[in-house]
Amino acid sequence: MERFAVIADIHGNALALEAVLADIARLGIARVVNLGDVFSGPLDPAGVWAQLEPLDLLTVRGNHDRALVDYPPEEMWETDRETLPLLPAAALDWIRGLPVEARIGDVYLCHATPGADEVYWAEEVADGGMRMAPLAQIEEFAAGVTESLMLCGHTHIPRVVRLSDGRLLVNPGSVGCPGYTDDREPAHVMQTGTPLASYAVVGGGAGSWVVEHRQVPYDWRAAADQARAMGRADWAKVVETGLL
Repeated sequence: MERFAVIADIHGNALALEAVLADIARLGIARVVNLGDVFSGPLDPAGVWAQLEPLDLLTVRGNHDRALVDYPPEEMWETDRETLPLLPAAALDWIRGLPVEARIGDVYLCHATPGADEVYWAEEVADGGMRMAPLAQIEEFAAGVTESLMLCGHTHIPRVVRLSDGRLLVNPGSVGCPGYTDDREPAHVMQTGTPLASYAVVGGGAGSWVVEHRQVPYDWRAAADQARAMGRADWAKVVETGLL
């Protein structure tokens, strides 16, 4: 299969997305797929929409995408509530039309896990942080998937897991948000330790998939300034450092 790019978890970071799309273009890659959580972030969600709208990428809906169109503002997380008024109606209509999963030939796409957009596939929470989940647990989620390559996002952690039957699970990491906190039980923190924008390039086929994780520099200080202008010092810190 011709090489294609996998992006996920842009989270309103238009500057990071611009750098990633430029890197993809430099590699001569024509096809890009998007694993969701596109806009939610106190940065420049409208700028993300301006870049994505003309591209018409195959995109699956993430949990924060769902929140923007399914929840009333009083039930949204703070960041989703801040994002909503920054988006044009066309972007929200686009979210409403997104599938929760997709398939391209021998490739399966979802945001988090099949059938659940908030459940970690390859990670589990332990001692307030994340670690790789046991292989048996990862394979349990993959039980209904027949494709040899499975793509997911959600945790923002770049990862490749080879299942016992040879299938691959790939998380490209996050384009625009290298860390987050989740206060729901069990409360935990995710941090990648780098402000670089993350995505993946995949090619090959069953038994011979080749995965390249790419980390792209961009003006993360300017992105952090966008967060500060929204009164979000927490986002500014993680965007600028990859740390919380």
